[in-house]
Amino acid sequence: MSKKEVQRKPEWLKIKLNTNENYTGLKKMMREKSLHTVCEEAKCPNIHECWAVRRTATFMILGDVCTRACRFCAVKTGLPTELDWQEPERVADSVTLMNLKHVVVTAVARDDLKDGGAAVFAETVRAIRRKNPFTSIEVLPSDMGGVLENLQALMDARPDILNHNIETVKRLTPRIRARATYDRSLEFLRRAKELQPDIPTKSSIMVGLGETKEELIEAMDDLRANNVEILTLGQYLQPSKKHLEVVKYYHPDEFAELKEIALQKGFSHCEAGPLVRSSYHADEQVNSAAKHKQQLAEQEAQQA
Repeated sequence: MSKKEVQRKPEWLKIKLNTNENYTGLKKMMREKSLHTVCEEAKCPNIHECWAVRRTATFMILGDVCTRACRFCAVKTGLPTELDWQEPERVADSVTLMNLKHVVVTAVARDDLKDGGAAVFAETVRAIRRKNPFTSIEVLPSDMGGVLENLQALMDARPDILNHNIETVKRLTPRIRARATYDRSLEFLRRAKELQPDIPTKSSIMVGLGETKEELIEAMDDLRANNVEILTLGQYLQPSKKHLEVVKYYHPDEFAELKEIALQKGFSHCEAGPLVRSSYHADEQVNSAAKHKQQLAEQEAQQA
């Protein structure tokens, strides 16, 4: 795409900045506790809404240097130098201070570690659970090398939701994601459900990278075939000039149509919109998943 063809952001992608005391207070606390958030590192467009209004945040553990260099992601890449075993307790303490009802914990990919960071991930879940027994916990790991034992270590900690993103459609995966594969991500999601059948699984797709509507529908079918229950769909935004360019900006009406298709496919919950990201309104998604699980249980009881 030439410079003349670079698309301008449409009106519906403009965001309202809000730097009230919630926002500044959260930022100060994150720095004092040497914690990282994907909200900042990935330049999420919803940071002001989540921090200033909803008072929620997505913690990013295992450092702030990722071993992968995906062409859509703004997180720093390179070779991580350390593993911080005190991090789980600091995250748990921060969840207490923020009085969170729902917390999302993600991480950089740590291909340098044999377990892909699973042990620290699991301990973070346990630490949050010990200090915040009424807080629901969502985890968003990498594929951890596709090693079943790594996934099992994380699932044994029993998060409330397992979230792993396929990011894009199958055809575009080799160009967009580094080291990860479409089929391995689907297998990761399927195995998570096999290990803990009662824990909802979730995934996310970015649009605007050159995929077709038919490919998006195929990806939805692939996720449902692997028992994924929750889906988020959002607009890809180019973080910098060195990242992939936006091919298309989807209109809010197109997102509404995709959401309707997803719900018809059987997803228990779907968030779809220009500014939707994987953790967007995650607190609402866990409630929706719980209600869906209850409805299924009631239906089974009636049929018995």
